[in-house]
Amino acid sequence: MGHSHITIHNKAFRPYLSASRLDEAVAGLAARLSADYVGRQPLFVVVLTGAFMFASDLLKRITEPCEIVFIRVASYEGTGSSGVVQEILGLREDVQGRHIILVEDIVDTGTTIHHLLPSLLSKSPASVEVATLFFKPASLRHPLELRYVALEIPNDFVVGYGLDYDGLGRNLPDVYVAV
Repeated sequence: MGHSHITIHNKAFRPYLSASRLDEAVAGLAARLSADYVGRQPLFVVVLTGAFMFASDLLKRITEPCEIVFIRVASYEGTGSSGVVQEILGLREDVQGRHIILVEDIVDTGTTIHHLLPSLLSKSPASVEVATLFFKPASLRHPLELRYVALEIPNDFVVGYGLDYDGLGRNLPDVYVAV
């Protein structure tokens, strides 16, 4: 891992988690998921764009037969009381009776998951769980049960390994934190 600071959009970041540490955390999570979903043929629903690198490394290690689909979440101002409505783009699969694992790069406020879950549950899956690379418990604004968390981190701004700062930094193999 490069032990030097980097700059993205004039913001300084320092090394935070090495590619090998991330690899270890992802391997541990994949082992848990593989054990928990034996014989259930889960459908991994990967939330783009941030989760692409995590999803790739995670799914290479899932030992059970499974399917993978990619979705995008569009948020727009709605007329409902929540103000922001999340729409799922790209989920064309019939998820009725399926075991769904929603793959996220990071859960901080929990707003995205909070809005996605009712939409997914309305399609009558057998189960829905969330697998996230990072969880920031200090930022959570919605009650969420997260069974599959690779790493819990403080409320810091991180970039790399799929996570971006205004579009840049996703390609970094390590994770950096804002200084």
